[in-house]
Amino acid sequence: MSKSEIALKVNGQSHRLEVFPMARLLDVLREQLQLTGTKEGCGEGECGACTVILDGRIVNSCLVPVAQVNGSAITTIEGVAHHVNAEQLHAVQQSFIDHGGAQCGICTPGMVLAAVDLLERNPQPTEADIRTALAGNLCRCTGYMKIFESVVQACK
Repeated sequence: MSKSEIALKVNGQSHRLEVFPMARLLDVLREQLQLTGTKEGCGEGECGACTVILDGRIVNSCLVPVAQVNGSAITTIEGVAHHVNAEQLHAVQQSFIDHGGAQCGICTPGMVLAAVDLLERNPQPTEADIRTALAGNLCRCTGYMKIFESVVQACK
Protein backbone atom coordinates (compact mmCIF):
# COMPACT_ATOMS: atom_id res chain seq x y z
CA MET A 1 0.00 0.00 0.00
CA SER A 2 1.34 3.44 -0.86
CA LYS A 3 1.40 6.54 1.27
CA SER A 4 -1.08 9.38 0.89
CA GLU A 5 -0.92 12.99 1.96
CA ILE A 6 -3.31 14.20 4.63
CA ALA A 7 -3.86 17.58 6.21
CA LEU A 8 -4.92 17.96 9.80
CA LYS A 9 -4.75 20.40 12.66
CA VAL A 10 -3.26 19.07 15.88
CA ASN A 11 -3.36 21.22 19.00
CA GLY A 12 -4.09 24.25 16.83
CA GLN A 13 -1.15 23.67 14.48
CA SER A 14 -1.64 22.68 10.83
CA HIS A 15 0.24 19.67 9.46
CA ARG A 16 0.59 17.96 6.09
CA LEU A 17 1.79 14.40 6.44
CA GLU A 18 2.66 11.47 4.20
CA VAL A 19 1.02 8.46 5.84
CA PHE A 20 -0.09 4.94 5.16
CA PRO A 21 -3.89 5.40 5.07
CA MET A 22 -4.56 2.51 7.47
CA ALA A 23 -1.93 3.59 10.00
CA ARG A 24 -3.47 4.19 13.38
CA LEU A 25 -3.92 7.81 14.43
CA LEU A 26 -2.17 6.87 17.68
CA ASP A 27 1.00 5.85 15.83
CA VAL A 28 1.03 8.92 13.59
CA LEU A 29 0.67 11.21 16.61
CA ARG A 30 3.44 9.46 18.53
CA GLU A 31 5.87 8.62 15.74
CA GLN A 32 5.48 11.33 13.11
CA LEU A 33 4.44 14.26 15.26
CA GLN A 34 6.39 13.20 18.38
CA LEU A 35 3.34 13.76 20.60
CA THR A 36 4.08 10.96 23.04
CA GLY A 37 1.64 12.07 25.73
CA THR A 38 -1.02 9.95 24.07
CA LYS A 39 -0.38 6.43 25.37
CA GLU A 40 -1.05 2.95 24.06
CA GLY A 41 -2.58 0.73 26.68
CA CYS A 42 -4.47 -2.15 25.14
CA GLY A 43 -4.46 -1.34 21.41
CA GLU A 44 -8.08 -2.51 21.24
CA GLY A 45 -10.09 0.56 22.26
CA GLU A 46 -10.89 -0.84 25.70
CA CYS A 47 -8.70 1.18 28.10
CA GLY A 48 -8.90 4.84 27.01
CA ALA A 49 -5.15 5.53 27.39
CA CYS A 50 -5.01 6.69 23.77
CA THR A 51 -7.96 9.10 24.04
CA VAL A 52 -7.81 12.29 21.97
CA ILE A 53 -10.43 14.86 21.04
CA LEU A 54 -11.26 14.56 17.34
CA ASP A 55 -13.48 17.27 15.89
CA GLY A 56 -14.94 17.96 19.32
CA ARG A 57 -15.56 14.34 20.39
CA ILE A 58 -13.35 11.98 22.36
CA VAL A 59 -12.13 8.90 20.48
CA ASN A 60 -9.71 6.04 21.06
CA SER A 61 -6.91 6.91 18.65
CA CYS A 62 -5.78 3.27 18.48
CA LEU A 63 -8.99 2.48 16.57
CA VAL A 64 -8.94 5.37 14.09
CA PRO A 65 -7.27 4.89 10.69
CA VAL A 66 -5.42 8.11 9.94
CA ALA A 67 -7.10 8.35 6.53
CA GLN A 68 -10.35 9.13 8.37
CA VAL A 69 -8.92 12.26 10.00
CA ASN A 70 -7.97 14.13 6.83
CA GLY A 71 -9.10 17.72 7.39
CA SER A 72 -9.88 17.16 11.07
CA ALA A 73 -8.93 19.03 14.23
CA ILE A 74 -7.34 16.96 17.00
CA THR A 75 -6.48 17.85 20.57
CA THR A 76 -4.00 15.68 22.45
CA ILE A 77 -2.94 15.97 26.07
CA GLU A 78 -0.14 18.29 24.92
CA GLY A 79 -2.74 20.74 23.60
CA VAL A 80 -5.07 20.86 26.60
CA ALA A 81 -3.26 23.70 28.37
CA HIS A 82 -3.36 25.80 25.20
CA HIS A 83 -7.12 26.12 25.55
CA VAL A 84 -6.52 28.40 28.51
CA ASN A 85 -3.03 29.83 28.20
CA ALA A 86 0.13 28.10 27.02
CA GLU A 87 1.83 28.94 30.32
CA GLN A 88 -1.00 27.70 32.56
CA LEU A 89 -2.31 24.17 32.97
CA HIS A 90 -5.97 23.45 32.35
CA ALA A 91 -7.97 23.28 35.62
CA VAL A 92 -8.34 19.51 35.19
CA GLN A 93 -4.59 19.03 34.78
CA GLN A 94 -3.85 21.17 37.83
CA SER A 95 -6.47 19.34 39.87
CA PHE A 96 -4.94 15.96 38.97
CA ILE A 97 -1.62 17.26 40.31
CA ASP A 98 -3.10 18.85 43.42
CA HIS A 99 -5.33 15.91 44.39
CA GLY A 100 -3.19 12.91 43.40
CA GLY A 101 -5.23 11.89 40.37
CA ALA A 102 -2.12 10.82 38.45
CA GLN A 103 0.19 8.01 39.41
CA CYS A 104 2.00 5.93 36.77
CA GLY A 105 0.80 8.21 33.95
CA ILE A 106 -0.48 5.63 31.46
CA CYS A 107 -4.19 6.40 31.93
CA THR A 108 -3.76 10.04 32.92
CA PRO A 109 -3.87 11.64 29.45
CA GLY A 110 -7.07 9.79 28.57
CA MET A 111 -8.67 10.55 31.91
CA VAL A 112 -7.78 14.24 31.62
CA LEU A 113 -9.14 14.48 28.07
CA ALA A 114 -12.37 12.68 29.05
CA ALA A 115 -12.80 15.12 31.94
CA VAL A 116 -12.00 18.15 29.78
CA ASP A 117 -14.52 16.97 27.20
CA LEU A 118 -17.16 16.51 29.91
CA LEU A 119 -16.58 19.96 31.41
CA GLU A 120 -16.71 21.64 27.99
CA ARG A 121 -20.11 20.04 27.37
CA ASN A 122 -21.36 20.27 30.97
CA PRO A 123 -19.58 22.73 33.31
CA GLN A 124 -21.62 21.59 36.33
CA PRO A 125 -21.74 17.78 36.05
CA THR A 126 -23.28 15.55 38.69
CA GLU A 127 -21.26 12.76 40.29
CA ALA A 128 -23.07 10.34 37.99
CA ASP A 129 -22.11 12.45 34.95
CA ILE A 130 -18.45 12.33 35.98
CA ARG A 131 -18.53 8.57 36.54
CA THR A 132 -20.16 8.06 33.14
CA ALA A 133 -17.67 10.33 31.38
CA LEU A 134 -14.70 8.47 32.87
CA ALA A 135 -16.18 4.99 32.39
CA GLY A 136 -14.26 4.37 29.15
CA ASN A 137 -10.90 4.82 30.86
CA LEU A 138 -9.23 2.11 32.89
CA CYS A 139 -6.68 2.69 35.66
CA ARG A 140 -4.60 0.07 37.42
CA CYS A 141 -3.00 2.33 40.04
CA THR A 142 -5.34 4.70 41.86
CA GLY A 143 -8.53 2.81 42.50
CA TYR A 144 -10.31 5.71 40.76
CA MET A 145 -11.21 7.72 43.87
CA LYS A 146 -8.35 10.21 43.52
CA ILE A 147 -9.13 10.59 39.81
CA PHE A 148 -12.81 11.14 40.57
CA GLU A 149 -11.98 13.63 43.36
CA SER A 150 -9.64 15.48 41.00
CA VAL A 151 -12.42 15.97 38.46
CA VAL A 152 -14.88 17.04 41.17
CA GLN A 153 -12.38 19.66 42.39
CA ALA A 154 -11.71 20.86 38.83
CA CYS A 155 -15.43 21.62 38.51
CA LYS A 156 -15.11 24.12 41.35
